[in-house]
Amino acid sequence: MANVCSAGLDIGFASLDYVQIGILGIIQGITELLPISSTAHMRIVPAVLGWHDPGSAFSAAMQLAALAAVVSYFWRDVSAVTTGSIGAWQRRDFQHPMFRLAVAIVLATIPIGIAGLALSHVLNSCGSPLRSLSVIGYSCIAMAVLLAIAELVCKHKRTVGEMRLRDALIVGIAQVGALIPGVSRSGSTLTAALFLNFKREEAARFSFLLGLPAIALAGLKEIWVLLHAQIPAHAWSLLLFGLVVASVSAFCAIWGLMKFLERFSTWPFIVYRALLGVFLLVAVGNGFLQ
Repeated sequence: MANVCSAGLDIGFASLDYVQIGILGIIQGITELLPISSTAHMRIVPAVLGWHDPGSAFSAAMQLAALAAVVSYFWRDVSAVTTGSIGAWQRRDFQHPMFRLAVAIVLATIPIGIAGLALSHVLNSCGSPLRSLSVIGYSCIAMAVLLAIAELVCKHKRTVGEMRLRDALIVGIAQVGALIPGVSRSGSTLTAALFLNFKREEAARFSFLLGLPAIALAGLKEIWVLLHAQIPAHAWSLLLFGLVVASVSAFCAIWGLMKFLERFSTWPFIVYRALLGVFLLVAVGNGFLQ
């Protein structure tokens, strides 16, 4: 379906109804925090069902739903890092674990902050080539291969308490890959953490905590852009509805993921990503999806 634009911004979601937004909100919330790429599913589902592409603005704004879910689920960690780092700063105890984790979170945000600003005109523009189904298909397959290698060759022994600033920087650089649709923010950071030999559930926890500022900045920036794009009031009500639905589904997704990784590996996600990527490339190649 054609893109819907406002001041050059892709706001396809404004042409959808509440049922469609509700369905996409559920899918967005679940896939945003699982290592399977929310953008891929936001492109595939509308394409298969014949709906308008909700657009990159919708996906970016939905980051606030992911933020609410992560903060809610990891509230003890977030509270401990906040109060602990402030207390450590006041005591000038710069080796305190919570202060070091706070610094790590800031450090991990710098790469994607710079890259996001530099590429914002490409990422959110109408008809962005980065949102093509072929790009998403190749990205899904590439990340499946990397995640598979991490599962096969890495030791899964480290905890977040053993985190070094170098680890945070590496995961932060990997997070930049999430700007490419199909890569997945949780997928890229989880994979990087696994390569650093973190336990699977600790890698997920590390990934989510380090991604909090990036998730918040992406969502808030998109809301700011939408405010200045003069989109219709109906679009705002749709967006708010989508945020509520996506917040609930995102919380369920993160709860399920953490429980799953305590007992199992990431192979189901690897297989799913690979099959999804192959499906997209075959579907595009045969004209089933455009």
